[in-house]
Amino acid sequence: MTTATPDDTEPDNPGSESEQLLFGGPMRYDYGWAKHELASGEMTFWAIARQLPGMLRLAGRMSWRADRTALITLLIAEVLRGLAAAVGLLATNRALRALLSAGTVRHALHTALPAVIAAGTVAGLSAVLLAASSWATGRLEPAVFERATADFLRIVSRTELEAIEDPEFLSAVDSARFGATSVQRLVGQATTVLTSSFSLVSVASVLSVLHPALLPMLLLICAPRGWGAVRTARRRYASRRAWLQHSRAGALLADMLVHPWSAAELRVHASGPFVLRHYEAMAHEAAREQGRLAGAKARTDILAAALAGLALVGAYGLLGFLVAGGSMPLAVAGTAVLAIRSGSGSIGTLVSQVNSLYEDALFVRDLDTLHQEGAKRAIPTGGTELPQRPMMIRVEDVSFTYTGRDTPALDKVSLEIPRGKVIALVGDNGSGKSTLVNLLSGVYQPHEGRILWDDVDTATADRDQLFASIALFAQNFQRWQFTALANLLLGRPEQAVEQEQLDASAAYADLTEVIRDLRNGWRTLVYKGFEGGVNLSGGQWQKVALARTHLRVTTEGPDGRLPHLVIVDEPTSALDARAEVAAFERIRELTALGVTVVLITHRLAATAKADHIYVLDHGRLIEQGTHEELMAQQPGTQYREAYLLQARQYETVSVPRQARDSHEPATPLVL
Repeated sequence: MTTATPDDTEPDNPGSESEQLLFGGPMRYDYGWAKHELASGEMTFWAIARQLPGMLRLAGRMSWRADRTALITLLIAEVLRGLAAAVGLLATNRALRALLSAGTVRHALHTALPAVIAAGTVAGLSAVLLAASSWATGRLEPAVFERATADFLRIVSRTELEAIEDPEFLSAVDSARFGATSVQRLVGQATTVLTSSFSLVSVASVLSVLHPALLPMLLLICAPRGWGAVRTARRRYASRRAWLQHSRAGALLADMLVHPWSAAELRVHASGPFVLRHYEAMAHEAAREQGRLAGAKARTDILAAALAGLALVGAYGLLGFLVAGGSMPLAVAGTAVLAIRSGSGSIGTLVSQVNSLYEDALFVRDLDTLHQEGAKRAIPTGGTELPQRPMMIRVEDVSFTYTGRDTPALDKVSLEIPRGKVIALVGDNGSGKSTLVNLLSGVYQPHEGRILWDDVDTATADRDQLFASIALFAQNFQRWQFTALANLLLGRPEQAVEQEQLDASAAYADLTEVIRDLRNGWRTLVYKGFEGGVNLSGGQWQKVALARTHLRVTTEGPDGRLPHLVIVDEPTSALDARAEVAAFERIRELTALGVTVVLITHRLAATAKADHIYVLDHGRLIEQGTHEELMAQQPGTQYREAYLLQARQYETVSVPRQARDSHEPATPLVL
């Protein structure tokens, strides 16, 4: 992976020692994947300048969607302010002409009075227009930010899981995340750019009226600063995008130091200083990059200011020459000086805002790009009607390979799942069990083969119907950092749930006593990160997850569907022995509700009661049958050996040598 830093490019960097140790290499993005037309940093100033109107249109389009009234008010106010600036300069010119004309002072003042009144009126009107512009900007910025952030989150949450796990797509997501935060600044920056641009146009118009030679001089003053602003913004954008992954890694280390989930081990193992040392090392690397950017910006600013200063000196020299030669009246020259000073001020504001606008607009454009990429990789809507209670779910020659790996996680697996049965998936870690259930639940799609619900291929089925037909009780189930009530409601968040249903699900999962002991009952926050929050034990959390699964299975969705397939992955790893046995019995009871259960567990005593068992090894199906059929197979088969190995852990009497050699238990296994 290479570091792409256009303008003041650094050599390829293998990364700091901390990056190598903690993350396996330099935390930099390679621009090659992005295909961003500006990522290489080779665009010319004029090419970038031509894109500025497009960036303003982008800000306008997002503002139009967020608040049309505020946008229209803003545009009208800024256009009128620009016109007012031109009128003010012309009124000033007329007043100077009157004051510098021949005649008495009284006559000069009397002649200049209408122009002075006009200039004052225009100034007052400009103040009112500025207030209207500030009001509109104040409404637009939060509205645009809210809409852009919601759009960003909606896109990502609706994207296929395989895309979310793709490093390239995650790179796009990270860059677009900056776009969501940049979009609010973009509105204010675009407003300031418009204001300065209108003012600059007004000044240019007045100068062209006063004398045609003055306009090129104003452009010469503008050009160096504009060049410097775009060059700096382009450099900062390239660096910021390259260091996104590094920033995320640094934030991860900071989280490890402050979050409760790592607090115990940080203290007992004295891991805190280790993590802090590497955080400081990575922060130092990031600070060095910021220092490099600051130095490059300073050099660019000095050069741009020197060129602009020479142009300003030339403009004043031209004015002196014209006045001395009699080609320009003194009053016109005075007005020109005011116009050039006003224009220089507008240029300064314009340059600083173009710098920020350009950088933020590139990230906002990345957000716009994510809209397009997200649409390509979004979970499709609509499709073939899915049976509510299929008689059979068939997996036919299904293969799946994770991004970045050559070996398939599943390799031509075929199996059948009859309705109302408990089907167990058994195998060592990495055998493909979790991948298979992710395919069954629809969060992954097979790369080869198909999954049928009766005769309907889930690849063409309505995915929302498929999700509505699934209930997940995963090994890494979500511990929502909300109240106990919200944790259950998230099993069926789109429906109104009665208290009786909550109580029934709590009773089913043996959660009633846990809720009763909480300080505020159902309304207790089960997260210590906020005031009033409490911690739950691992076993209590598993009861919460089991209750949530029961609530989902027993509550109809908006379309009247009840889940048909319940996927249970290592459901009892944190439960005591008595609770574990009871939990397995409750899971089996779910079949009485008409659902089918797919069970993954390393507790083979539980799989012994399954209706059918499938054994996976390195992504391939190697054995299948009932417990009795698998135990009747020859010694050395995987399921039989694993079961007997676990059974020996429960032997309570001495085992004859012959039984030990044959791996047969001396006493029956009882759970």
